[in-house]
Amino acid sequence: MPDFADRTDFEDADRGLVAPPATPTVTGADGRVVWDFRATDFLDGDCPEAAHPSLWRQSQLCARAGLYEVTDGVYQVRGFDLSNMSLIEGERGVVVVDPLVSAECAREALALYRAHRGDRPVTAVLFTHSHIDHFGGTLGVVDEGADVPIVAPQGLMEHAVAENVYAGTAMLRRGVYHTGGDLLPGPDGLIGVGLGFTASRGLPSLLPPTLEISRTGQEERLDGVLFRFQLTPDTEAPSEMNFHLPERRALCMAENATHNLHNILTPRGAVVRDARLWSRYLTEAIQLYGDDSDVLFASHHWPTWGTDRLKRFLSEQRDLYAYLHDQTLRLTNQGHTGTEIAEIIELPPALAQAWHARGYYGSVSHNVKAIYQRYMGWYDGHPSSLWEHPPTASAKRYVDCMGGLDAVVGKARAYADDGDLRFAAQLLKHATFAAPDSTEAKELLARVFERLGHGAECGTWRNNYLMAAKELREGVKQVPIAAGSMASALSVDQIFDSLAIRVNGPKAWQHTVSTHWHVTDLREHHQVILRNGVLVHYATERPEERTDLTLTLTKPQLAGMLAGRASLDGIEHTGDPTVLRTLLSVLDEPDPNFPIVTP
Repeated sequence: MPDFADRTDFEDADRGLVAPPATPTVTGADGRVVWDFRATDFLDGDCPEAAHPSLWRQSQLCARAGLYEVTDGVYQVRGFDLSNMSLIEGERGVVVVDPLVSAECAREALALYRAHRGDRPVTAVLFTHSHIDHFGGTLGVVDEGADVPIVAPQGLMEHAVAENVYAGTAMLRRGVYHTGGDLLPGPDGLIGVGLGFTASRGLPSLLPPTLEISRTGQEERLDGVLFRFQLTPDTEAPSEMNFHLPERRALCMAENATHNLHNILTPRGAVVRDARLWSRYLTEAIQLYGDDSDVLFASHHWPTWGTDRLKRFLSEQRDLYAYLHDQTLRLTNQGHTGTEIAEIIELPPALAQAWHARGYYGSVSHNVKAIYQRYMGWYDGHPSSLWEHPPTASAKRYVDCMGGLDAVVGKARAYADDGDLRFAAQLLKHATFAAPDSTEAKELLARVFERLGHGAECGTWRNNYLMAAKELREGVKQVPIAAGSMASALSVDQIFDSLAIRVNGPKAWQHTVSTHWHVTDLREHHQVILRNGVLVHYATERPEERTDLTLTLTKPQLAGMLAGRASLDGIEHTGDPTVLRTLLSVLDEPDPNFPIVTP
């Protein structure tokens, strides 16, 4: 464990404070509180027994909130959401970098900046990568249709849609566990996520980029400020970039180097990241920008000042991902599985003693398993794993083999009393899946999860454990889905892709329909065919010979129709209008309220 007497991080986190938040809460247009600065007040106290001291320390650091000066002409608003908003002052106004999760918080952050730096117009918006906490608040800083460049790394739209739309429902549900969305802030509940306190609950949005960064070394002047970009795809996000401000000797590392060990695969779900490339891009950043930088800042946490200090920070972050990658593969090639390797690997002492290498958000255990998965897949090589029973069927058989539910619960209680909470949880998982109505098994599992959560150094582990305990006791809570503006940013192709994912295959087997969509405001033509339970779509200039229905409409009309307003009123069409009803009748509605810790 690193030295708790080392207060360097606290000094850095407090450095440059211009002003604290102007109000105790951020509210939406309907008066609903979407962010409460008072929620972290309890962190001013000493660490309680119900929290890991290291995670408590990290949460205290992340609770700092306000407007901070990073260096001349570079500011950050921190503690207004899960992520930071950075502001780069230019000749006419300010370039906003990563406008948080929600419009309400982004608007309040910009207002705080303007209150102390003048009413500067937003002259550009820059997204460092394709995660919602770095673009969701866009409409809080610019209006839709505003004449300002929207700058992003190549592929951002594709990957933002893949994560937030295609698999968005499942990720949203698991994300509530990930961020502790239903936990009450406090020593026994939510104390943070490691990257920040939690995510705000306002309206997310996305505007498509107008300026795409396609190569490392690309330079752009935004409002008179020179930006030099480094593309880092398949690191912390599939589409991500760092940037350097040479005239201000400032380096932004996006989310590629923050004050914790990050995830190679997040518990909420994501595409597996490439630890090898991640480490190499960090080496490249040192080589390209290290000697020419006096300060390093990122989209989470606090800056690092001093050329030597920031180069050491980047080197240790680089070594962290390289070590996990290389040692996982070394042990894989000796025949160990991911689960086994996760129990074997320990970090080198120099990394284990570095506060910024601790697993507050990611973890050594999960990252090792993710690296193994990237190369070897889910199959561990043992033939018994090829065709296992699903969880409920397996659970019933395990419980039967062990002598029934009472015997399993009794064994689990004994293991928990002896301190083996990990195996107690495994046994009780089988008990609750075999007999989901057993209040005894569920309550015992909830208590085991609480103890595991209170002892976890990783914020996301803690939140998952405590959310599971809450669900076991209270049932599934309704997942709040903010009616944001993601749909307006989707291309027509992406709209039809999201439709194809909702087709109930067996329900659609017997239907064969062909439609043609002329989207007038975009001057696009799309053929959409349903056959064999598959929705196929592609661009084409004219309807195919056997088209059943042709529609002429705008993109907003298309989005509205497919969102459930199936009327053809006001939409020009030829052919059989019942075809549209057939198409919509085979679509499933995503359910974000599925159970996680019970069948």
